[in-house]
Amino acid sequence: MKKWRYIVLLAGMMLCGCSISYKFNGANINYQTTHSISIADFPNNAAMVNPTLSPNLTEAIRDLFQRQTRLQILSKGGDLELEGEIVGYDISQGAISVDNYASENKLTIRVAVHFTNNIYPEESFDKTYSASQTYDASRLLTDVQDELCNIIITEISENIYNDTVAKW
Repeated sequence: MKKWRYIVLLAGMMLCGCSISYKFNGANINYQTTHSISIADFPNNAAMVNPTLSPNLTEAIRDLFQRQTRLQILSKGGDLELEGEIVGYDISQGAISVDNYASENKLTIRVAVHFTNNIYPEESFDKTYSASQTYDASRLLTDVQDELCNIIITEISENIYNDTVAKW
C-alpha cells in the first residue's frame, strides 16, 4: 500500500510541476514583446481589376489575424506591419480539348507583400504570393469569379499568415 502512495505522490508532483500547452492556430508569437499588427489596405494595381478583390483580401487577412492571434489590429504603427498590393489578376487557358479549344481556364491572383517585424527585424521580408483556380471554359468568368476569388483569397491569406507568424 505504501508503494501506491509514492506513485500517486510522484504523479501528483509531476502534474503540478509540468504544464503542456497546445496551440492549434500555429502562431509562433512572443506576446510579451509583440502586442500589435498593422495591416494596411491592399490596393488592386493589377492590369485587370476586380472591384471587390481589394477589400475582400484586406478583410480576409485582418479576420485571420483577429481569429488566430491575440494581437491588436491597427491601421498603422504596429509591432508587426503588413502591407502590400494586388499585382496580378490574370486569366489563362488551362487544358486544351481534342478539338483544340480550351476546356479549362485558370484564374491566377498575385499579391506582393512587404512584412516588417519591428521587434525582430531579421524576420522582415518581401514576397509575392500567387494562387490559382481552374474553371470550365464553357462558363463565363463573371459566373464563377466570386467563388474562385474566395478560394484564392483564403489560400493567399493563410500563406501570408503562415509566413509571418506561424513560421511553417
